[in-house]
Amino acid sequence: MEGFRLYNGDVIPVIGFGTFGSDHYSPEQVSKAVETAIDSGYRLFDCAEVYGNEDRIGLVFERAFQSGKIRREEIFVTSKVWNNHHAPGEPTKALKRSLENLKLEYVDAYFVHWPFPNYHAPGCDGDSRNPDSRPFSKEEFLGVWRELEALCDQGLVRHLGMSNMTISKLEAVLPGCRVKPSLIEMELHPSFQQKELFDTCVSKGIRVIGFCPLGSPNRPERDRSPEDVADTELPEVVEVSKVHGIHPALTCLKWAVQKGAVPIPFSGSERNIRANLACVTGDSLTPDEMALMEKAERGCRLVKGQVFLWPGADSWTQLWE
Repeated sequence: MEGFRLYNGDVIPVIGFGTFGSDHYSPEQVSKAVETAIDSGYRLFDCAEVYGNEDRIGLVFERAFQSGKIRREEIFVTSKVWNNHHAPGEPTKALKRSLENLKLEYVDAYFVHWPFPNYHAPGCDGDSRNPDSRPFSKEEFLGVWRELEALCDQGLVRHLGMSNMTISKLEAVLPGCRVKPSLIEMELHPSFQQKELFDTCVSKGIRVIGFCPLGSPNRPERDRSPEDVADTELPEVVEVSKVHGIHPALTCLKWAVQKGAVPIPFSGSERNIRANLACVTGDSLTPDEMALMEKAERGCRLVKGQVFLWPGADSWTQLWE
């Protein structure tokens, strides 16, 4: 598989496989999809403890290693520390749980899932609020980051990453990072391109992993709003797709990779799993088509994060300041 170089020279595949099954897939179904993805040629797997399926995915990895289907060094596996594990010592415990569940001795990248310790109960609705939630704190974030840096020193993590950041948060914490982030995960799809944040990451040598690359049609109900748009129905995306004779979802993936981002789609369908991987090689979008795709921007953030708001906050937009 083709890859992008990270700032230290290591390579990450240009497309990965997400493992967040939302409210629609059980851990067993997600792990079965991971097995299909391995057989199809995926070599990047984006995991997280909060997804509740790392133990099942670990069994898939273990079988693949034992059978000789793949070697550990051939895959790039990520995981993330969840919001209620930011206290001193908790990130280390969280990583070790993930390693045990994933049947791995190290992860290729470990992310701070959200830049604050604001927890919500699994499956809560969009109006749920935790009274202990609070705004972003540079000092709290860097406390977590320093613990992750120590995990790097121990060889348990090869790269560090941030997720759900903003430019202001990124610029606040970068001067305090001994180990620079190799990766940033951000919502990225044609109707929400985050150009300024994307360009900032590129300028700092940080590779972008794009989640919700297809506009996340299976996202949880709490993340749905009446004003949301469907990326695969946008006229710019449809027009480019017709020229190439492909489904609009595949156009979204081609666009992301040609931008230099790493999309991480999930699918439970073997046909779609294989098609998503195959589409990013060959039959590239032209410069004019890439320019047209830029016009698909609608400012449509799908994962608004309102369940993380703190007392006194009245809009999800405050999370992204």
